[in-house]
Parts: sequence; C-alpha cells; structure tokens
Amino acid sequence: MQTGKVIDFIVDWLAEYCCSSGMNGFVVGISGGIDSAVTSTLCAKTGKRVIALNMPIYQLEDQKSQALRHIDWLEQNYARVEGVTIDLTPVFQALEDTYPLEIQDDLTMANTRSRLRMTTLYAYATHNKMLVTGTGNKVEDFGVGFFTKYGDGGVDIAPIADLLKSEVYDVGGCLDILPEILYAKPTDGLWLDNRSDEEQLGATYPELEWAMRFDNARQEETHLSPRERQVLALYRDLHRKNLHKIEPLPVARIPDELR
Repeated sequence: MQTGKVIDFIVDWLAEYCCSSGMNGFVVGISGGIDSAVTSTLCAKTGKRVIALNMPIYQLEDQKSQALRHIDWLEQNYARVEGVTIDLTPVFQALEDTYPLEIQDDLTMANTRSRLRMTTLYAYATHNKMLVTGTGNKVEDFGVGFFTKYGDGGVDIAPIADLLKSEVYDVGGCLDILPEILYAKPTDGLWLDNRSDEEQLGATYPELEWAMRFDNARQEETHLSPRERQVLALYRDLHRKNLHKIEPLPVARIPDELR
C-alpha cells in the first residue's frame, strides 16, 4: 500500500465530502485505540473543525488516559481540534436503575453503552452542524460485523472502512500516532473485564484478514492447516450471523402487481 498517498486520498475525500454536504467539520468518538486515533487525525488534517469526544462509561484508567493523551496530542498539533470529555457513567447508571434486571445481560448492556455514545455524538454533531465520523475498519465493518448496530455503527461517514486493520496500523505509523496507542491491545472498551477484541472474536486481526481475503478469492481449501480451517469457519460464521449489520436495511419490496 502507498501509505502516504492513501492518507492524502482520505484527507481530500473527507474535505470534499464535508464541503459538498455544507457541514462545518467532524465529530469523532475517541476510545484510546488505534482506529479512533487514526480517524480523528485524518479529520484534523483536513483543516476543518474537529470535536474529539471522550465519553467514558465505567472506563478503566488506562483507556481514559490513552484517550486523553491522544486528544492532547491532537490539540497540540492541529489548530482546529477541540477535545471534549463528557462522563456518561451517571447516565448509564440511570438506565441500569430503570431497565428491568432480567434484560440486563452483559451483551445487552455493552451494546447500550455504545448506543448511548452514539446519541451523544449526534447531539454534538447536530448542535454544531458537523458529521459523525465512523472509526470502523474493513474487517470489522464488512468482514465480521464487529460493531454495535446503531451504536458505533451509527455514523454519517466511514473514512477508514476500506482499510484492513494492518493498513490502519500502517497509516497510524505514518501519522506519528502515539506509541502507547499504536501498540495497545485492541479492545472495544465496552466490557468491565476489559476483554480484548481477540478474546471476543476468537481470532487475531491478521488471521481474520487472511480469512476475509481467502473467502473473497474462493480458493481451494484442501491445503489448509487445522488452524486455518478453524479461523475460516469462524470468519464465515461471524459474517453470516452479522449480515443484518453489514448489508443495507432489509425492505419488503411490494410487487408492482400488488399496487
């Protein structure tokens, strides 16, 4: 990949989209991970206004501090970046107090955290006439569907959604993203036990990238190792189960003869 040219392409694409939509800039949720760090930096490089929004909910200290360090780095290097921290823990606690206990399983509440952040991003974006900018990469958005529907998947634009995770790291290195973020263990930060993406998915990002390429190429499977077969089956299962997130919203198309 021609990393420098890819960066220029995405920055130009962001600037052009922002201008053509008549918006004032970008709102990006900052998690302390590589994807949001790269996305927010690409937005900042457009010269447009950027709100970098840190939204902790029961967040571990290392995740909060990484997000704040990246925001500080952005503000020091890009004039039109404004960092904002809004602690959503009390709002989430109100939901915990309101929802019936029988629906508060771990996955439901993890997704609720993500959807609460989406609501906050859009509150800032609407008030400031800005674009909510997605931070999902290609493996997550179009491979295994590793995002919350109408949570971190609820965005206006997706500037890194055609980059594999390895390519996001390449871009991050070229952008001089802080080393503690560049080399941090990937996690979505939605679980109290701080489980990693790999622990949730059952495979590493390099393995999932391989499976995505292999499946798209429809190659012969006879030569695969036991682990490769396991990863490929896992990838296909995740892709199938999450098609409702990956594909456009299903619509019941009424036949012409019924109208």
